Amino acid sequence: MTRPITLFTGQWADMALQELAPLAKRMGYDGLELACWGDHFDVQAALASPAYIKDKRALLQAHGLQCFAIANHLVGQAVCDRIDERHQALLPERIWGDGEPEAVRQRAAREMQDTARAAAALGVKTVTGFTGSSIWHSLYPFPPTPQSYWDKGFADFARRWMPILEVFESVDVNFALEAHPTEIAFDIASAQRALDAVKGHQRFGFNFDPSHLGYQGVDYVQFIRTFGGRILNVHMKDAWWGKGDGAAGVFGGHTSFGDARRFWDFRSVGRGMIDFESVIVALNDIGYSGPLSVEWEDSRMDRVHGATESAAFCRRLDFKPAAGAFDAAFDKNRQVAA
Repeated sequence: MTRPITLFTGQWADMALQELAPLAKRMGYDGLELACWGDHFDVQAALASPAYIKDKRALLQAHGLQCFAIANHLVGQAVCDRIDERHQALLPERIWGDGEPEAVRQRAAREMQDTARAAAALGVKTVTGFTGSSIWHSLYPFPPTPQSYWDKGFADFARRWMPILEVFESVDVNFALEAHPTEIAFDIASAQRALDAVKGHQRFGFNFDPSHLGYQGVDYVQFIRTFGGRILNVHMKDAWWGKGDGAAGVFGGHTSFGDARRFWDFRSVGRGMIDFESVIVALNDIGYSGPLSVEWEDSRMDRVHGATESAAFCRRLDFKPAAGAFDAAFDKNRQVAA
């Protein structure tokens, strides 16, 4: 059996889950990666009421859907970030509070601990999300930035996330960071540095999404091979780069997604430049058997059309790994002949 094809619900949070679940099934999905916003999954409600968990499970089962992961990117972003007015739009009111930055970060950290507990209550083993970063603003090293400055950022990440990871450990759930610009890890080098910062904590891994790596020039297939068993979830999202009109570079020129001047943009799966064939081969090589979760983002395409063709693309693309060497029969024949 090949991997389940699931839909990450974050970009569909304007729809009630009651409406999205049957639509997802009609679009060809086996399950949902539930976002912790909209009405899709409420961490505190899950902890407060067993009936809430029961009702979510019943809704999914009624439409023949599974859940392998929940996602809390928005709150996770606030754990390490330099908080500003943009975060207010992302965060539940109980996390934003009065907006005092350190208080926001601490409330966000507690919510991520509760997210681990809520995932365990739901019976899933993976929480995907972001970490935020206190040093992303220093991406370009001017004013001149010594390594000691970045060391402090990774130390801040470890200080804030190690207690969170300990709660994940206590409830037997894993955290999968989506390596992504604005996070503490956004390529292979920074991902390794983040892993080292938390001393290889067994509950820390990655949500692999090649769309965030390709346009940077990062070898996204090598990312899979480098981190192997740390790949805990996979987002299927495509990207296109290098064919804009030259007005905006890789840093984006302060343009919005969908602007024709951009150097890169997201595309519906199979419509961009990611080599998904090589991605599947590498996932087979490392023994990844989890879901392929479509994170659908394409500014120029109707989302139902795009998500439907993305599910079909992933199902057609995926294949089981070999049970043995294709030329093993030749050795056997030679042994028999001998």
